[in-house]
Amino acid sequence: MSGPSVVALGGGHGLAASLAALRHVTDHITAVVTVADDGGSSGRLRREFDVLPPGDLRMALSALTEDTEWGHLWRDVLQHRFHGDGELGGHALGNLLIVSLWEQLGDTVTGLDMVGRLLNARGRVLPMAAVPLTIRADVMGEDPARPLDISVVTGQVEVATTTGRVLSISLDPEAPPACDEAVSAVDEADWVVLGPGSWFTSVMPHLLVPGLRDAIVGTGARRLLTLNLQMHTGETEGFSAENHLEVLAAHAPDLHLDVVLADPRVVTDEKLLRRVCEDLGADLVVVPVAATDQPGQHDELRLAAAYRDVLT
Repeated sequence: MSGPSVVALGGGHGLAASLAALRHVTDHITAVVTVADDGGSSGRLRREFDVLPPGDLRMALSALTEDTEWGHLWRDVLQHRFHGDGELGGHALGNLLIVSLWEQLGDTVTGLDMVGRLLNARGRVLPMAAVPLTIRADVMGEDPARPLDISVVTGQVEVATTTGRVLSISLDPEAPPACDEAVSAVDEADWVVLGPGSWFTSVMPHLLVPGLRDAIVGTGARRLLTLNLQMHTGETEGFSAENHLEVLAAHAPDLHLDVVLADPRVVTDEKLLRRVCEDLGADLVVVPVAATDQPGQHDELRLAAAYRDVLT
């Protein structure tokens, strides 16, 4: 198998689902991953060692692991999480391995490439920025007693779990340096795939890193946006499919899309959604990609078939 050169941007479970599907379509995959996580094992390692949070990078590497006994073994080792209340409790072994390699090699990208070699990964995993980031959000109604007040919520975990309505996000530092290898990958890609994933904390941050945003806007690659399977979750409570696209356009007004991929379950007004897509330059493709027995999760082969039909 060969296939087009694809750069997939996102973080967490959404990016992992996209990567698992793309492995069936092409051998040329680069994952560009958010680096704003401040919770759990990643947050602890970030604070203690002043490093990029490794968790989403680990998940992307696991999703690209070679489909062999060797690959499955090391994927499971990478994902293993220690139990208990001691200092290791809650840490994923893969996070510790990645940070260890960063300390040994003194280079983030080389360390990730080494883990990829261990897993025989079908692709490359890169951070979107060269420094750890903090997400800030303007939120309306964070205090239920003052539903019209706007406050600033800081941190990926806090933004993802806010009970208010997220209006906009920004990054600290405001203009972080992009990962040079990620920028080069976008420049050289045939396709750039955004989403699925937590909209404000996994998808849109890529458009707030100036060097990466400029590459996404200026690349000769075509751009595909994959909408989530659930619209009303956490940070996007009350959002329609159209709202997801509108906030994306508000944060990156010069971004042109070519295709928007949506599962029919999230399309409540197809005519309106098509019109919003057209405003971004995109065709709307509506096709079932959800698992039949788990509506909130992507079916790997269904999503792969949808990507194949669009990308090749």
